[in-house]
Amino acid sequence: MGHVISQEGVTIDINKIEAMHKWSLPRNLRELRGFLGLTGYYRRFVKGYNNIVLPLTERLKKDSFVSGKAATLDFEKLKKAMTTVPLLALPDFSQTFMAETDAFGYGLGVVLM
Repeated sequence: MGHVISQEGVTIDINKIEAMHKWSLPRNLRELRGFLGLTGYYRRFVKGYNNIVLPLTERLKKDSFVSGKAATLDFEKLKKAMTTVPLLALPDFSQTFMAETDAFGYGLGVVLM
């Protein structure tokens, strides 16, 4: 398996990302459910996932599955969002770091740049 990053205990598998990239346009509800199931597992890695997937989940309602230009655009938008997720990487320790901090009454915030 090609696991790359971890966020909150979830690991991205490069093979799954590749499967999303190669997934063809769903022709029926079963295929759409399959794709949404695959993308749903990785939703926490995609900013605005719920807004991106909403038009496709609306197509899951009874008698709402319609293929066409709008459906194709919605599918391609989700596919692009899922396959271009920014990856986290280990810092390059040969570089200089700057830490920006902010302390307040009940916590501390830090950004490493």
